[in-house]
Amino acid sequence: MQETHSTPKEQLLEAALMHVPFDGWSQATFDAAIADSGVEPTVAHSICPRGAVDLALAYHAQGDAMMLAQMAQADLDAMKYSDRVAAAVRFRLEAAEDKEAVRRGTTLFALPMYAPDGARAIWGTADAIWTALGDTSEDVNWYTKRATLSGVYSSTVLFWLGDTSDNHEDTWAFLDRRIGDVMQIEKFKAQVKASPVLSKLMAGPNWLLSHVKAPQRMPANDLPGRWTRP
Repeated sequence: MQETHSTPKEQLLEAALMHVPFDGWSQATFDAAIADSGVEPTVAHSICPRGAVDLALAYHAQGDAMMLAQMAQADLDAMKYSDRVAAAVRFRLEAAEDKEAVRRGTTLFALPMYAPDGARAIWGTADAIWTALGDTSEDVNWYTKRATLSGVYSSTVLFWLGDTSDNHEDTWAFLDRRIGDVMQIEKFKAQVKASPVLSKLMAGPNWLLSHVKAPQRMPANDLPGRWTRP
């Protein structure tokens, strides 16, 4: 069997997770990770120029990768579409084995200077879920789907952090309610389209929104958009 070797960033992250519950995603944690992992300081600073902040983002990306792997193995085709979305969010939370690391990350990305990083990370998770589920929207729905799921995911994470129920059953019930709320919104949108009166009232906004297009695939740390000329 071929032996697999972790990258320097993976080594740093593994070492950092031992210190995060005590020192958070801080400089002290980053320094301890360098010492414990044996990664050369110059290498560590080159791959993580912002220190523990970059490790926190790597931890989030690692969770996304674990979620996608679980989605690939699960029989999602047998589920209703809303249940697939709920299952994906559940897989993502289950991938975060260290709740304290997530709690500390939430605190870090609540700081104004790092809030954009946190928002991009959450958006990236929502985008990964929709892409894995085969979303092919090319219009404004590309944005609304990801924005809505970002809100569902964020609120569920906060609930999960305080959940002490057995097997996080209260969290999964909370998640189902949030997905149900989203389905009600989609139902209302369908009713608007089906109503001649409401369709006329929404003609202007719908024309405007029809020119919003999904972004071209770009680096994961960017959130671009496109506008087509009428």
